[in-house]
Amino acid sequence: MKILGLDLGSKTLGVASSDLSQTIASRVKTITFDTNNYKAAIRELKELIDFTLYEKIVLGLPKNMNGSLGSQAEDTLVFKKKLENSTNKEVVLWDERLTSKMANAIMITADMSRKKRKKKVDYIAATIILQSYLDSRK
Repeated sequence: MKILGLDLGSKTLGVASSDLSQTIASRVKTITFDTNNYKAAIRELKELIDFTLYEKIVLGLPKNMNGSLGSQAEDTLVFKKKLENSTNKEVVLWDERLTSKMANAIMITADMSRKKRKKKVDYIAATIILQSYLDSRK
């Protein structure tokens, strides 16, 4: 079975998926929703989950650099509970510090325009989060 990776923002949800061997993470899409309307994001995500068999979900936890949890992390914890309740899947929290910066650096190296980077940063960050989780299990 596959593993789903997520990068949650206040208006977007980056989505990535592992392969069947749970070795490689690949981008899937970015879900856009009204600010903090997590029900809408989960509804669209649930369609994807219902279509593909996922063993678990890895959700990026945006910790502060000192390891503390800020308001975005608190929102992520609320989203995690809602996601678990609506999908009956295990949701694993994964430290996502600097993943958006890493995603932007990758796209800058690829000489991608600022406009294109803005559209792709979320699902690339989700891919980085998921790949980091997959690599940690080896």
